[in-house]
Amino acid sequence: ECDENRPSRGSQILTRTIPAFANMTQPPRRVAFLDLARIQMPVGALTSILHRITGVLLALVIPLVALLLARSLQGPESYADVTRLFGHPVVKAVAILWIWALAHHLLAGLRHMLMDVDVGSLLKPARRSAWTVNIAGVVIALFTAGALW
Repeated sequence: ECDENRPSRGSQILTRTIPAFANMTQPPRRVAFLDLARIQMPVGALTSILHRITGVLLALVIPLVALLLARSLQGPESYADVTRLFGHPVVKAVAILWIWALAHHLLAGLRHMLMDVDVGSLLKPARRSAWTVNIAGVVIALFTAGALW
């Protein structure tokens, strides 16, 4: 027989094993307003989030890059059109952003793979490698900017 007013055996066991939760009459307090601008994330978390963002950016830009490549290979006139397009400052800025995303994603991916096999997974080396990835991505983007301008 099952008495609906009586707690089940599972909840009795839970109540006995975790007594702190037995007398809760109110749910735990939750953050009402989360100000993301005030949160200071560790550099490793920032690198990881940027790795995901750059992955999405790269996936979204692949069709455009393939289109430009195909267009440039159609002949000398088409190649000249694509070359002229890259003379525009906005296109140059987008290209630099794309190169940064590619560099960051590649370097952060290598970092994640190395950490998966316990290379650099302790706190200090992990922080150092995260800073290295972030700085190297920007340096590569700056070299690209120097080459394009």
